Amino acid sequence: MAKDERHSLYGEVTNRIIAQLEEGRVPWVQPWDADRCPVTMPANAVTGRLYSGINVLLLWCEGIERGFTSQRWLTYRQAAAAGGNVRRGETGTVVCYADRFTPREEAEKARSEDRDARTIAFLKRFVVFNFDQCEGLPETLADRAAPTDPVIAIAEVDRLIANSGADFRIGGPSAFYSPLEDYVQVPPQAAFPEPINWFRTVLHEMGHYAGGKGRLERDQSGAFGSASYAKEEMIAELTSAFACASLGIEPTVRHADYIGSWLEVLRADEKAIFRAASAASKGADYLLAFATGGQ
Repeated sequence: MAKDERHSLYGEVTNRIIAQLEEGRVPWVQPWDADRCPVTMPANAVTGRLYSGINVLLLWCEGIERGFTSQRWLTYRQAAAAGGNVRRGETGTVVCYADRFTPREEAEKARSEDRDARTIAFLKRFVVFNFDQCEGLPETLADRAAPTDPVIAIAEVDRLIANSGADFRIGGPSAFYSPLEDYVQVPPQAAFPEPINWFRTVLHEMGHYAGGKGRLERDQSGAFGSASYAKEEMIAELTSAFACASLGIEPTVRHADYIGSWLEVLRADEKAIFRAASAASKGADYLLAFATGGQ
């Protein structure tokens, strides 16, 4: 992809997120009709591979805005190979793939100079369609799983906390993660009118914990009100949203008052939401491994 096209894609996606935030809608926690579409992460209908990073936001936004009933997506060719087709007149959703590669000339030069080869970033866009936009596909590809039992979802969050080994404290009037002392503290569950919000809050603070020293090593030194502080809050919010959806819990926003700060960050750097979503995917994967007994 040419440099101008890469910047165009960054700008297109960032402007879409900015527009939603300006309307007071947070793209990762828009009102979710769980009766219509399951609360889960979007995945490829054929391979079963979960989408990550910015693509989660793009597909969630599209699915919610267009009222799709499935979180399963596939390309035009995949639909045809599976024995079906995309219905005539349907428009797809652009997602992207980011990676780095080493040009052959650079690899050869690096070997001759006995140094590490420099890599070049690339961003590729491709189009996918929701299962609802297709016809003739095997129903099994829709993977319309039954909603997660809230009791099971809550048990998985409890397991995540216990298996993480985090210094997890209950008490006080506010929820926070202390980077300096490396502990998480949340008020008791009784302080939350809706019990499920305790677990959503926990996943937000554990999102900060995942980025701490000895783990994902994010920069968490930003002072309150700074751009770096706003970026870290965005990552924690996204981490919580991704982890919630993976566990079958409807995502929510904990710090709606940060919308103004997030807008400033996104307007200043069109790649910021890409970096935040990527970091959040890594954070959610890190935490969810504890829910299944991993790590």
